[in-house]
Amino acid sequence: MLSILGHGKKLCNGITRRELLRVGGLAFGGLTLGDVLRLRAAGASQTARPKSVIMIWMRGGPSHIDSYDMKPDAPAEIRGEFRPIATNVTGIQICEYMPRQARIMDKLAIVRGIRSNDLGDHTPHYIVTGFPDRGRRPAFGSIVSHLQPRSDGLPPYVSLMYRAPGLYDNESPTYVGPAHRPFVPRGEGIGNLSLARGVTSDQLRDRRALLGTFDGMRRELDDASAAAGMDAFRQRALEMITSPRAREAFDLRREPAHIHARYGRFCENFLLARRLVEAGISVVTLKVGDWDTHEKNFIDMREQLPQLDQGFHALVTDLFDRGLQNDVAVVLWGEFGRAPRISRGDGRDHWPEAGAAVIAGGGFQMGQVIGDTDRIGGQSRGRPYTPANVLSSLYRHLGIDPAITIPDHNRRPMHVLDDRGPVRELI
Repeated sequence: MLSILGHGKKLCNGITRRELLRVGGLAFGGLTLGDVLRLRAAGASQTARPKSVIMIWMRGGPSHIDSYDMKPDAPAEIRGEFRPIATNVTGIQICEYMPRQARIMDKLAIVRGIRSNDLGDHTPHYIVTGFPDRGRRPAFGSIVSHLQPRSDGLPPYVSLMYRAPGLYDNESPTYVGPAHRPFVPRGEGIGNLSLARGVTSDQLRDRRALLGTFDGMRRELDDASAAAGMDAFRQRALEMITSPRAREAFDLRREPAHIHARYGRFCENFLLARRLVEAGISVVTLKVGDWDTHEKNFIDMREQLPQLDQGFHALVTDLFDRGLQNDVAVVLWGEFGRAPRISRGDGRDHWPEAGAAVIAGGGFQMGQVIGDTDRIGGQSRGRPYTPANVLSSLYRHLGIDPAITIPDHNRRPMHVLDDRGPVRELI
């Protein structure tokens, strides 16, 4: 293995199956930086502000009945312990533990009655791909990375769901290729985007020239198709290391203390997501809390909802205050909803028949509730929307037609989405 910086953690590029490059210790979900920062199209617009999406996963499946789709007139074993409160949009109510969101309901849209997968497993595969069959389709961010090449030197897709090297298989790029895996920042944070200690820019250029010499020999041994394009990826990586832009985007220390306090520790990644999309990154995924409340549903929700309320309110108001409400779309949701009837004394079980999502920004129509469920919150009253419909709306926000096709490993054309209808009321 060749390390051009001399120090750093071991990474695998995932393309040649050999470790070719280490740049300041930075790993993109198990890939070298050069693998992930693919060559972006020269014709992409450099004048218009890029569009972005922040996807927030409430891991475990939050209870819609105790948050965004309350049923105060239902029997006690259905409605639970919480009360609804009015919002600043007439006729819309949400849980009493979310007063901050109630004050900005005109900046939000709630989609109720979302029909999710029947598997009942705690993975975000449906909400990150738009397909209920797990592990077979590329993640939303990988599709965006593949279809919207850019030349600004920033990773198009960042996952904050897990600490590196952990990465959910549901964020896999599958057939669009390993170069489109998300960047997963390591715990060392900003140091991963820096030159290794004791290495100057001149030394970096010298070592890059040496690397090029070794590359000539490697190409004679490696499969040519696997090596194709690596020079462009490396060039991007080296540009990123020598430029402060990426380091600044990931450096939360640049935010003043009062901004950190606004978001709170529970939602600190919301602040980082805002910084990343403000810098121009296209897709940021993250998770918040643990909403798997088969037991202690109301105890856990009492603790988590106010913290979520604080962070989500801070994120949405921040985007609006910075004039990003048309450029950045945010979706907050879980993998499914929770059963209408309380069980085990104080819990709610999995319920794929109905859930809820909250949308903000994206230039969408805000201040509304979309969809409706029956009197116990168990079924949609009309044809339910699915995660694919929400993703279709987000693809359109980014300027991507979900009807286009991408060849899979067998060169068969695969649609970006099969269920391509958007959430009509948002448009």
